[in-house]
Amino acid sequence: MVEAVRGAGVVVTGAGGGIGAALARRFAAEGARVVVNDLDADRAKAVAEEIGGIAVPGDASAIVDDAREALGGTVDVYCANAGVGSGGSEAADESVWALAWDVNVMAHVRAAHALIPGWLERGSGRFVSTVSAAGLLTMIGAAPYSVTKHGAYAFAEWLSLTYRHRGIKVHAICPQGVRTDMLDATGTAGDLVLKPTAIEPRDVADALFEGIAQDRFLILPHPEVAGYYQARAGDPDRWLATMNHIQQKWEAAE
Repeated sequence: MVEAVRGAGVVVTGAGGGIGAALARRFAAEGARVVVNDLDADRAKAVAEEIGGIAVPGDASAIVDDAREALGGTVDVYCANAGVGSGGSEAADESVWALAWDVNVMAHVRAAHALIPGWLERGSGRFVSTVSAAGLLTMIGAAPYSVTKHGAYAFAEWLSLTYRHRGIKVHAICPQGVRTDMLDATGTAGDLVLKPTAIEPRDVADALFEGIAQDRFLILPHPEVAGYYQARAGDPDRWLATMNHIQQKWEAAE
């Protein structure tokens, strides 16, 4: 058991399936009181009933007040997990870019805006951002996803460096492929880059709880991502050349 979450009021967005459902199940198993959020009300209710949680369906950008009320007035942990895996290039329609920005970045900003004042007042709170290894590296064939996940990571990093001395904990989860509907939707690019090393959603939840126990900001369910991240920073041109080779391999297979 992780004592930091026992009895805590926890919100998990996008928890009707995949990583979100795995996080909700793990928090509940650790003794937390869990609000399950999803745009799909039926899926949210199904997971909530399974874990003894509370379903608060709807847009993840606008559920903080309802979730706080459902938890009796206090949110201790907020998992900004809802996301969209928008593919495409610079030529993707602006509506695709706008949706990716709104869900993958601004939903996190809005939640933090609603939560941070209360957390600062009491001197504690925990913000968990489901980012992606694409937020540290990138993903071929998915410019809107890659760019906005970089934004999500940058925002989580900013929250941590700004508020850690005032009792607010922040964790950024950055997995590669996870066996979810979103992975299936990545098509041939995901088949090439992500599926060979894909893990289960529960593995992501395990990695988060290990990180919570160790008070770590960066959560890497695929440990090898640390090496890729260091290679990217240490020799950007070599790293870009390697990624371009993967891009060419994908183009040849199309």
